[in-house]
Amino acid sequence: MIVRKQDRTGFKGKGPEEKDLKAMVLSAGVVVVRREGEDWRYLLLRAYNYWDFPKGEVEPGEDPLETARREVKEEAGIVDLSFSWGDGYTETPPYGRGKIARYYLAETKQIHIELPVSQELGRPEHNEARWLDDNEARQLLVPRLVAVIDWAHQLIGEGSQP
Repeated sequence: MIVRKQDRTGFKGKGPEEKDLKAMVLSAGVVVVRREGEDWRYLLLRAYNYWDFPKGEVEPGEDPLETARREVKEEAGIVDLSFSWGDGYTETPPYGRGKIARYYLAETKQIHIELPVSQELGRPEHNEARWLDDNEARQLLVPRLVAVIDWAHQLIGEGSQP
């Protein structure tokens, strides 16, 4: 797993990695959490049988953090995001056909999740949304996303929370 600080220049490689990175498709999303008493809940979205955090492809010229914010709004109806842990992120290893997913960590106070109709699809992009604790979320996620929740859980537990 790669952990880097957002540099606001977009997804660009440096040196010998640049050629490999240009072939990759970057998606950006947010591990959205909300406090419930003393516990944290993670937002997961389901498309068919696949669970993930809100995310989507970074458009040309778009800042990945802005993509992440946009995707959370488009996929879950959340605009109340607080990036209290900063704008650091983690990325998955390449998967599928050269995709990499970058995830930021943000808190919301919003409980109700909307699954709006996608204009492109004519239906909601996701079938279900759930707020889950750490263990429940891990059981639904594929291994590369369990690593992402490990990263988020570590940040939350380091005492740098709001």
